[in-house]
Amino acid sequence: MGVETPSKPGAKPSEEIRYSGGFYPSKYGIIRTSKVNKEIGDMIDKLFGSKTRVKLLHLFMNHPGQSFYVREITRLIDEQINSVRRELSNMLEVGIITSDTGDNKLYYQANQRYEFYKPLRAIFAGESMGSEEKSAEQKASVNQNEVDIIEAIPSLRLAIFAGVLVKGSTASIDVILVGNVSLAKVKAAIAMIEKLEARELNYTVLPYDEFYYRLSVRDKFITEVLATKHSVAVDKDNILNEK
Repeated sequence: MGVETPSKPGAKPSEEIRYSGGFYPSKYGIIRTSKVNKEIGDMIDKLFGSKTRVKLLHLFMNHPGQSFYVREITRLIDEQINSVRRELSNMLEVGIITSDTGDNKLYYQANQRYEFYKPLRAIFAGESMGSEEKSAEQKASVNQNEVDIIEAIPSLRLAIFAGVLVKGSTASIDVILVGNVSLAKVKAAIAMIEKLEARELNYTVLPYDEFYYRLSVRDKFITEVLATKHSVAVDKDNILNEK
């Protein structure tokens, strides 16, 4: 499975998360002055209540794919370790962040598959909601721009969207690509979609014969993806009869 590699656990964030040029410290967090004015920053402070929680959301939503350990977080957001631990536990329980171990430390990062990840990015990182402004009917479908990007991959015969790309999907994979395709072209296409989605995607590439065999024997992986909500973006051989 191809997956964009997140930054190394413990890798240092850019200096922009410090209280310095281009930002101002609100009562509870660090606000991008170029994207959110002070009045909105104050509103966010009041809305979310806990200053530690707001600072953590600013940290994680501005650095998706980057992991931090507890003492590193306390230094970056200038809060007491007990308060940080308590809020990290709450955020883990809700699903906003994930945790993993490495180098005998417990690391935390934003859960880019969290249902409300994009709205939180819009609030805390100034990320545009984009397609979220579409009608309810349009929300249930995939982004046509993303379909166009995938269709442009030479020699692609089948493409299935699921996971975070399809509302209501519970699949752990976001894109299945089938065909004798260039991996470089695939990576470039996936990178473009990740930029549109503002999150990393899980994807896999299968030769056509392998996919057809796995489909015919009701392979667990393929069956589970097709059993949940999904969208067939490309099907040149009409193998799934869903186009």
